[in-house]
Amino acid sequence: MKRICAIAALALSLPLAAQAECREDRVDIRGDFGSARFTVEIADDVEERAQGLMFRESLGASRGMLFLYESAGSPAFWMKNTLIPLDMIFVDPDGMVQHVHSEAVPGDLTGISGGTGVIAVLEIRGGMAEAIGIDAGDEMRHPFFDGENAAWSCDTQ
Repeated sequence: MKRICAIAALALSLPLAAQAECREDRVDIRGDFGSARFTVEIADDVEERAQGLMFRESLGASRGMLFLYESAGSPAFWMKNTLIPLDMIFVDPDGMVQHVHSEAVPGDLTGISGGTGVIAVLEIRGGMAEAIGIDAGDEMRHPFFDGENAAWSCDTQ
């Protein structure tokens, strides 16, 4: 029931997501499903990226962590010391979702990659991406992706 309520709350925010300004602590994603918003913590240096969401016992339905890199590459993740399942959304420099890895298993040491050309990764509660409908080809809006090639610029609704 909690999952359904969280999804309903995200769906109800659709008009708000299209109108609100971009903020460093917020990510909007839009696709065939409509749009969704997550309040995020930023991991943009080596130490923050190494720590990630390790040792967290819970993660709210509309919360996440956005990993940002200086240049596009092939970042790989593992779930060492991670206590909760996570979805990983791999994004290219234009803010386009390239790959979604669903339900990463807590404690698993298997590397998880979203392919090449990835500059950001959004981690959210496991199962949320599928429940909402987030998939490759969707667009992410955040000030990090606000260049002239941004798929969904902060300057546009």
